[in-house]
Amino acid sequence: MNPGLNIVVCIKQVPETTEVEIDPETGRLKREGVAAIINPFDEYALEEGIRLKERYGGRVKVLTMGPPQAEEALRDALAMGCDEAWLATDRAFAGADTWATSFTLAQCIRKIGPYDLIICGLKTTDGDTGQTGPELAQHLGIPHICYVNRILEVSGRSIKVSRLLDDGVETLEAPLPALITVTKEINTPRLATLSGRLRAKRAEIKTITLKDLGGDPKSYGLEASPTRVVKVFTPPKVVGGEVIEGPPDYLAEIIFKKLIELKVI
Repeated sequence: MNPGLNIVVCIKQVPETTEVEIDPETGRLKREGVAAIINPFDEYALEEGIRLKERYGGRVKVLTMGPPQAEEALRDALAMGCDEAWLATDRAFAGADTWATSFTLAQCIRKIGPYDLIICGLKTTDGDTGQTGPELAQHLGIPHICYVNRILEVSGRSIKVSRLLDDGVETLEAPLPALITVTKEINTPRLATLSGRLRAKRAEIKTITLKDLGGDPKSYGLEASPTRVVKVFTPPKVVGGEVIEGPPDYLAEIIFKKLIELKVI
């Protein structure tokens, strides 16, 4: 009997709004008292993991790193159809950049059991780097494919996908285990059913702490982060300016004259 795929989906809980304050001392987002949701890009990763389970059989484990309140995001993922939820939470993990975050996630994935495929969202709305997925693959020593917009086939010990590039679409194949990051074009995330939410409410959320992972505490969190936020600020609003209306040919001529006046050209 085919046991199906062991799938791990990595998600992050992010602020529901972009109107968040920055702690001037640490340069970190002030998350206290701010409504939080699953990172929107990660919803596509969750949906694709669940679809693969429905197509090939297996289990979907969802993993996140964050404070205890990140449990809410995991329960939302369980309500969608994931089978297990794991929360990496420890003060020692705080302040991690993408490299330290991906290292911690890699250690967690090694702990929670065998895997065939890891799926991540393309990027997060609060960081917007798109680095954690590829760095996670690097820590685990497995191949990764980014910008996946369609999974074509999973057969034997390989996966075939198409991915979006700036100048076209590329078809790639990689051996399993592998990691992919997916774009929003890959699917339409489902809404959780009432029965799914009831099941998620009763489900166990398994936690992982620094003690569970072991190793040097300096390998985690802020101390292990090679990048630091030096300064975060809101750009000043641009005042003044001029609004010009008219047909395209007229606008082009006016703009051309303005550029000459300003000695840009």
